Amino acid sequence: MSQRYEPRGLLGRIANSLEENVIAIILGLMTVITFANVIMRYIFQSSLIWGLETTLVLFAWLVLIGMSYAVKINSHLGVDAIINILSPSLRRLLALFAGGICVIYAVLLLKGAWDYWAPFAGMQQTGGRWFPTGFIETRDRAFYTTEQIPMPGFLAWMGDAFNQGEAYDKLPRLVPYFALPLGVALLLFRLLQAMWHIWTGERQGLIVSHEVEDAIEDIRHLDRGN
Repeated sequence: MSQRYEPRGLLGRIANSLEENVIAIILGLMTVITFANVIMRYIFQSSLIWGLETTLVLFAWLVLIGMSYAVKINSHLGVDAIINILSPSLRRLLALFAGGICVIYAVLLLKGAWDYWAPFAGMQQTGGRWFPTGFIETRDRAFYTTEQIPMPGFLAWMGDAFNQGEAYDKLPRLVPYFALPLGVALLLFRLLQAMWHIWTGERQGLIVSHEVEDAIEDIRHLDRGN
């Protein structure tokens, strides 16, 4: 069984509220843009030319931020038929082992995410095949922009900061691609946090089967009703 996540302290509540609000805003924007495009297409014979690309970008942000949030609230599904028959101590050991593998994977993924995003921000990639061994000279790709997404006025400063003083006519790719290092860094942090909670006994594992929990809860409600 999983434990319901409860943020601790002021900082924890602020971080949790921020994550949930960002996810809700992304979902809301995707819904509004898609709905507006449908109305414009079928009623006004027009469309938001940047709507599809924007929705794809928002969906990428939703997935990459949501995966770390799911680790935090322990909502990732998994197969626990075998581990549930083990003793609590062995189950805890296997959970820590699985968490360690996930952490190693997240570190490798973070290197790849940084190396992919860095050139689009005018920064250097890291050397080394598996783990970073320093920074290497990298071709600047900060001038790359999205295909159709317009450049918001409040981001006009990015031309001076990243594009050698030249203004962007479309949203630079460094903005949507930033979801990669940000999302993976959050994932690594949440995995380390989850492992600590498993070690201290505050959490039983990294996965949960909500279908089973919901079924059991339904049965409990039926028993109470009878």
